[in-house]
Amino acid sequence: MPLLVSSYSWQQTVSTVILTVPLPGACVRDADVFCGKRYLKVNCPPFLFELFLYAPIDDVTSKAKIGNDTIVFTLYKKKAAMWESLSMSRVDKEMMKAIREKSILQAQETAEEAAEARAAARREDQKYALNVMMKIEEEERKKIEDMKENERVKATKELEAWKECQGKAEKQQRSQRRDKIRQQEKPTGEERSKLEQKSRTGSSAPRKPALKGRNSGNMFSETSKKEIPAPRTSGSIKINFTPRVFPTALRESWVAEEEEWLHKQAEARRAMNADVPELGDLKEEEKNPEWLKDKGNKLFAAADYLAAVNAYNLAIRLNSRLPLLYLNRAACHLKLKNLHKAIEDSSKALELLTPAVADNANARMKAHVRRGTAFCQLELYVEGLQDYEAALKIDPSNQVVQNDAEKIRNIIQGTELKS
Repeated sequence: MPLLVSSYSWQQTVSTVILTVPLPGACVRDADVFCGKRYLKVNCPPFLFELFLYAPIDDVTSKAKIGNDTIVFTLYKKKAAMWESLSMSRVDKEMMKAIREKSILQAQETAEEAAEARAAARREDQKYALNVMMKIEEEERKKIEDMKENERVKATKELEAWKECQGKAEKQQRSQRRDKIRQQEKPTGEERSKLEQKSRTGSSAPRKPALKGRNSGNMFSETSKKEIPAPRTSGSIKINFTPRVFPTALRESWVAEEEEWLHKQAEARRAMNADVPELGDLKEEEKNPEWLKDKGNKLFAAADYLAAVNAYNLAIRLNSRLPLLYLNRAACHLKLKNLHKAIEDSSKALELLTPAVADNANARMKAHVRRGTAFCQLELYVEGLQDYEAALKIDPSNQVVQNDAEKIRNIIQGTELKS
């Protein structure tokens, strides 16, 4: 039974009261102090001290200091005045009970208001951080668009300059060909002198009989004409293209990333064919990770999530380089509410699904969605929103992911209840 402390000393000014309560041999760590507007209580085993004040005090600014086997209260009065006594007079048990209950209710209401104020401030901080992040992303997007526009304008100008240069070069070549043709058609000095002599003597000189034979004919006419070559014969050229694993055209693909992805897949297939000595008692089909993955998928469809996890665990022991095993096991952990394990498996799947190529885009989107779902169920909504936004970058047209991301934003901003 606690010892009631009845001895204390106090002094006052117009605005404050200094109260000193002795607690000999009491442990400071075990002290429980409660301060209300009209009620003080100190529970420090084995001592118990209660006081019903003469007038109300400011319980927010009032202070208590424990040390040297005493507790000293510094109480600030609500109204500046000198008190006739420290405690209320003629207080019966009913009044004492009512004052206690009222003080406790007021303390609870004050604590709830403070908690709501802290929650509102935290929501405002999160909203402000989200707005700042969205503003930064908008600025980055605008900067990238400006860079693209500048590159497009630059490329257009270079193309126009190249076309103009090509036009000038073609015009110069045509001019050179015309000059060359004129020079070829122009008669030489000897031919010109013969033509002049013929024109002077042509009217008076008798006409010689035409010579017969191969040298017959006008010696001043063109002896030969340029022969035009015959058209080329038509044909077809057969071109053999190197087959590509990815359907994307080579000029649009990321060759280095795709080659790295194919190399990883080849390593995973080689690991699948390797024997694991500690699993020698298994059946032949149970040593195949692909068979185990299909078995786990069937168990998941039958809602036997623990059995599915066991199947995926064995498959991962056989081959730890297949990202779909971690991705499917993350889905099982989500159903079993093993949220931290779901986050770990989704992160491992994303690590194996590198580099990012078109062949693994669907799996990367699922990994982001499952990890984001686990974060949201842990009430880490900012991290969950980041994963949902990463999934939307992979598949912007997915309406379900868009709706879920919008709900998460509303929860962060405090406009929607958590579900």
